[in-house]
Amino acid sequence: MTELERNELQIMACKVRQGILDSTNAAKCGHPGGSLSAADMFTYLYQKELRVDPANPKWEERDRFVLSKGHTAPGLYAALALRGFFPVEDLLTLRRVDSYLQGHPNMNTVPGVDMSTGSLGQGVSCAVGMALGLKLQGKTSRVYTLLGDGEIQEGQVWEACMAAAHYKLDNLCIIVDNNGLQIDGNVADVMSPYPIVEKLEAFGLHTIAIDGHDFDSIEAAMNEAKTVKHKPTAIVMHTVKGKGISFMENQAGWHGKATNPEEYAQACAELKAALAELEGK
Repeated sequence: MTELERNELQIMACKVRQGILDSTNAAKCGHPGGSLSAADMFTYLYQKELRVDPANPKWEERDRFVLSKGHTAPGLYAALALRGFFPVEDLLTLRRVDSYLQGHPNMNTVPGVDMSTGSLGQGVSCAVGMALGLKLQGKTSRVYTLLGDGEIQEGQVWEACMAAAHYKLDNLCIIVDNNGLQIDGNVADVMSPYPIVEKLEAFGLHTIAIDGHDFDSIEAAMNEAKTVKHKPTAIVMHTVKGKGISFMENQAGWHGKATNPEEYAQACAELKAALAELEGK
């Protein structure tokens, strides 16, 4: 990755974070913490990795993405809007009764959403089915799915991993956002999922651990995943919940609440300063 490419991705990630902040603030509710921790991955997927066409969201040859941790829809929506699937201004309608952008992704109303999700553990299972279906059809499309580290406390996740390995789904990439926090606190205290990498390996997945905020690491992992044959790949990305907003970072309380006017102003100022620095490079 060139320095220019890295800088462009960092700028776009900053804009994704602004979209997350704007939408949850407008809605006065939502899930900013886990959306912010995954913002760099959302950015890389939609700006560089996924083979998609915003003008034709249902293109048969597209890659698929399933947001298994569906409550972080604000991050997905921001990435989709900035990729051109729908107007960025529509982010401000998040969770309104008459909006197509609800609190969890709906494949029937949101352009670019491949699976409706929300109940934790189910998205990854759908992704496994998609990957198997594409294999059976002889298609080269790939399937990506993003899970939370609290989500992997669900038994259905491990059934899905077992099935993915059994069917040798090398067109499937399972991404775990390991920010260490869930709605009730530290994941290690609530119901420890550790050691995550070793467990995924034991279930037959080729597993890569990365810094989820480093675009070079993300790119290297994605490129490695595409070389793996006869088994699915899991990417465990170490992240910071609330990344990019100082008072939200590593705070479980920001799992599911929106900013008040003072907090919103401070967060916007921080993102504006970060964006100005990146654009000045």
